[in-house]
Amino acid sequence: MILQIFTLVGALGMFLYGMNLMSEGLQKAAGDRLRKFLEAMTSNRFKSVATGLTITSIIQSSSATTVMVVGFVNAGLLALNQAIGVIMGANIGTTVTAWLISLLGFKADISILAVPLMALGFVMSISKKERNKNLSECIIGFSLLFLGLSLMKESVPDLKQTPEVLSFIQGWTELGFGSVIIFMLFGTVLTLVLQSSSATMALTLIMMSMGWIPFHMAAAMVLGENIGTTITANIAAAVANTNARRAALAHTLFNVFGVIWALALFKPFTMLVGNIIAAMGYPNPAEMSYSGTIDPTSPESTAALYGLSMFHTLFNTFNTCVLIWFIPQLEQIVTSVIKGKQNKEDEAFRLKFISGGHTSTAELSITQAKSEIQHFAQILHNGLGYVRSAVHATKEDEFEHFRQKLVKYEEISDRIEFEIASFLKDIPEESVSENTRESINSMYKIINEMESLGDSGEAISRILTRRNKHNKKFNADNIRNIDAMLDLVDKAYVIMIENLKNDSVSMLGLKKAVDCEIQINELRNILREEEINNIEKDGSNYLGSVYYMDVLSEIERMGDFIINISQALEKK
Repeated sequence: MILQIFTLVGALGMFLYGMNLMSEGLQKAAGDRLRKFLEAMTSNRFKSVATGLTITSIIQSSSATTVMVVGFVNAGLLALNQAIGVIMGANIGTTVTAWLISLLGFKADISILAVPLMALGFVMSISKKERNKNLSECIIGFSLLFLGLSLMKESVPDLKQTPEVLSFIQGWTELGFGSVIIFMLFGTVLTLVLQSSSATMALTLIMMSMGWIPFHMAAAMVLGENIGTTITANIAAAVANTNARRAALAHTLFNVFGVIWALALFKPFTMLVGNIIAAMGYPNPAEMSYSGTIDPTSPESTAALYGLSMFHTLFNTFNTCVLIWFIPQLEQIVTSVIKGKQNKEDEAFRLKFISGGHTSTAELSITQAKSEIQHFAQILHNGLGYVRSAVHATKEDEFEHFRQKLVKYEEISDRIEFEIASFLKDIPEESVSENTRESINSMYKIINEMESLGDSGEAISRILTRRNKHNKKFNADNIRNIDAMLDLVDKAYVIMIENLKNDSVSMLGLKKAVDCEIQINELRNILREEEINNIEKDGSNYLGSVYYMDVLSEIERMGDFIINISQALEKK
């Protein structure tokens, strides 16, 4: 008996591992296409639902889709109302798993093909093409999933040989509506423990097909699973931004609302499902007697399997059909429950997109990092204004104010670079495509150059501090020339940010960046030569000229860092 229990646990682990491997392989194979598919979302609520349904049907995990959506909301790629629509679609898409298990895992013993499929997966894994390697993970995961399901079925105890266990379970199923609540809570807890509604659904199907529980109690467990699966998204959103937490809460409200109406109409709803299955030519699962002795190969067992899968599908479909018209109201509710930050200025220099950690998909975590890098670039661009203000400052206290701002920006750039690098380091290389790995290497270089931009601002403040200590000042021509240099750097920033938003650099984008860098270098050389000539004519302000040329050189270095970023994008 103990060995049988360990076998069941091991088979469950194989099922979960197979599902994760299959999902990860599909996501890696999809790669950029999956990201672009999600990023191309529109405000059309029906397209949002269709997107969630499609993605979840492909990757076979509503939790993965929902956590992914939370990450995209956190990254600013999806609006809250779009995310709610995707989540609704994901709830329908996850019902595909139950149908796959019912049709393939019970009616056709697909585990017979598991080993040959693993052989095919191994052959594809040694291919030089990365797409074939990713698909091999999907095939092996698919094989392990159904092999684990087969082992779970075989390791479930036969209740005919243990009448005392059958009597105990029957005692919990004969409490009327109380039994429905008990099994709903059991489904919720089991999903929380396994962190997979698909695994809980598989166990529910097995328990019902083996005669452990009747159709009604299995349906109650399905309702509980729909509540339990929302916890994953809420955990992912716990440390994310406000809108991400709202998206996770919307998922919870959606499922809780569905469970409430399903419980209120439990008997007529299960009878509707039973009548649909009866119309398909099978026994009505809602009217079958429960004895704990169902033959897994009998029409009754098939009717129960199809009935539970139909219950799962209709529950989420009806729920979506009702709530899809109330997305704006649902958005208002979650917005009123989870308040936004009152002091936006305090949030200006904090991470916006990766504060919630990685999405459940390594490939999609890259999108978070890219959005954070764009945010980083905008912060540094804003800091350029303080360089100009520090140069123009004529009073000591005024200069000190802007000097402290530049020191602060240098500290901010150090922190953001470290946090983005740490985020990228934690993305497992084996879970991403070759193109994504190249993109990650490019991002490391980009954030290093950005950190250097923050250093340059602080370096200019040190030059100006030394100038002030020696009681030197820049004349009107000096300041006008520095402004001209800063104008060019400002233009270079705009081009760089545009290239970052495009996620790559076009020939035109690179040409703009290079032309601007050439202009910066040429202007620095002209101004430097002019100042050297001035020193040769009149060296009375030699030290002031040195500080002036030092500032010009540091501004020119900023141009170097900026062009390096656009060139790093070109190499992806």
